[in-house]
Amino acid sequence: MISDQSPEQFETAESTQARKQNAARIEALFSEHNRALVLFLTRKLRDPQEAKEVAQEAYVRMLQLDAPGGVSYLRAFLFKTASNLAFNRLRDTARRGRIDDMEFFDDNNSSPSPEFGVAADQQLNRMLRMIDELPAKCRYAFIMNRWVGHGIPEVARLMNLSERMVRMYVERALVFCQKRMIDTGGRDE
Repeated sequence: MISDQSPEQFETAESTQARKQNAARIEALFSEHNRALVLFLTRKLRDPQEAKEVAQEAYVRMLQLDAPGGVSYLRAFLFKTASNLAFNRLRDTARRGRIDDMEFFDDNNSSPSPEFGVAADQQLNRMLRMIDELPAKCRYAFIMNRWVGHGIPEVARLMNLSERMVRMYVERALVFCQKRMIDTGGRDE
């Protein structure tokens, strides 16, 4: 019997069937291993809510596989994917902490003198020149976060970028400015 379907229709029906089979495999994986996965991730992340979020992200990644049938050990693949996601989350959290702890200006002088005012103006002018040397996106993220006071999520929304990318821009700017201050000994070039 000859089918009256075009190759595109046949391919679409075939891919729809494959997606349904994939979803069924992931559903079975979820029902059999979700509890163990969340416990595994909770031990890694030390936060049950984050563990659930990472597990959900791992399932989403599994659903997005082009050929999940090609992965012979779905459970192992799921746990490895979730473990990698947890590691990335821990690394990002550590990076966020480092950025928040970095100082931009030295706030040790609590009784300003006239000399301090002049020195502060000079330091500010020096910092403004350094900031002008930064690439545009890096400069904008840095200024919005450190000078205007917007949080990383707000800057990410304003720039239409990921929070991770904004954190990288801010960290890059801080490191650049600190290095330049050290290289020049805090004096004008």
